[in-house]
Amino acid sequence: MRNILRAVAAPMFAAAFILATLAAPANADTTPGGTSESDAELAQEWQTAYDTYHFTDNTPPAPGSGRSQVTNSISVVINAPASTTFCKYSDFNNHIGMNPFLKRVVTHKEWRAGATTYRNLTAIEEIPYEGTTVVSKTHAQQRLHPNKLYYETDSWSEPNVVTHQKITFTALPGGKTKVTENLTFEADDSLIDFVAANGTASHQQLQQALKQAIESGEL
Repeated sequence: MRNILRAVAAPMFAAAFILATLAAPANADTTPGGTSESDAELAQEWQTAYDTYHFTDNTPPAPGSGRSQVTNSISVVINAPASTTFCKYSDFNNHIGMNPFLKRVVTHKEWRAGATTYRNLTAIEEIPYEGTTVVSKTHAQQRLHPNKLYYETDSWSEPNVVTHQKITFTALPGGKTKVTENLTFEADDSLIDFVAANGTASHQQLQQALKQAIESGEL
């Protein structure tokens, strides 16, 4: 499964960086997770991205803005109860190892408002490409609604790609759970088809990896 993930995701991420002329090698003396920034510096980068791009706003881009949105939906059935699946699937630290490039998740702030838990976080990936390593940082806000068995995630990453996710967990007979990811990708017009197609494929591979890990007891 990890080899499949690597084969699907490596060209996607590497090409995205090349298209944006943003590829850069990771330094040998970086901290675990491929960055030299401290957690405090990553938190400041998160805040700058949030203030600049307003990535939690899912209003469609205005006509003529040069940006577009594409929405796709993918589902998987996991042989585990809905509450258990929700807890394991929604913990992004559990995605480390399921996504072979994800090295670290830094949570900057976590708080509750009513029944909703909010998390501001940065996910750090190291992507091998042609003998070097591309470091990708995704700044995100996750909102968990455990009483209603769904969570939402809004994120921003280079090259100015915004993703809105709503992941629902539906209990099925026999103690199984249907997990549905509704994914909305926003990017420049020249990149949107590439981002949506490859982003959806990457999420499908992650779904399968999480399904296998949850059902096997690895998670």
